[in-house]
Amino acid sequence: MPKAGTTSLPLVYACSGCSSVAQLANAFAVRLDRGGMAEMSCISGVGGGVAALTRVARSGRPILALDGCPLACVKACLAGAGVEPDQHLVLNRLGATKRQHGECSEAEAGAAWQAVTSALSAIKDASPPSADKPAALAEAEADKMRQNSLE
Repeated sequence: MPKAGTTSLPLVYACSGCSSVAQLANAFAVRLDRGGMAEMSCISGVGGGVAALTRVARSGRPILALDGCPLACVKACLAGAGVEPDQHLVLNRLGATKRQHGECSEAEAGAAWQAVTSALSAIKDASPPSADKPAALAEAEADKMRQNSLE
């Protein structure tokens, strides 16, 4: 069940594997969700065919897919449910190094975060404001996203 007021937000799905870039993808999705910029949903539920989560993925809402590496597990899970993301990013192609048992550097994370917020802005710019959301609220969301991308 979506949180109150989130159904007009884009969905974000993220890898959460064991490498540095996988965990970075997950951290970014959590940050987008907690910051009110996107609604994080469960990619393992989509991949596992959980009906409620598959319905959310197929709802027609814009989707940002964040994969850590070229294995592209998030994109594959969505494809298995017949869903194509509006934007798909692979963090190790954005300068973040895939490491086992380690973390990405702050510089790598910063560069990747800029790409993530740009992709999310592109999704939001391409999506017309929903009928149930006043234009002023849509603009306030866009301002919040721009401000968060500068942090």
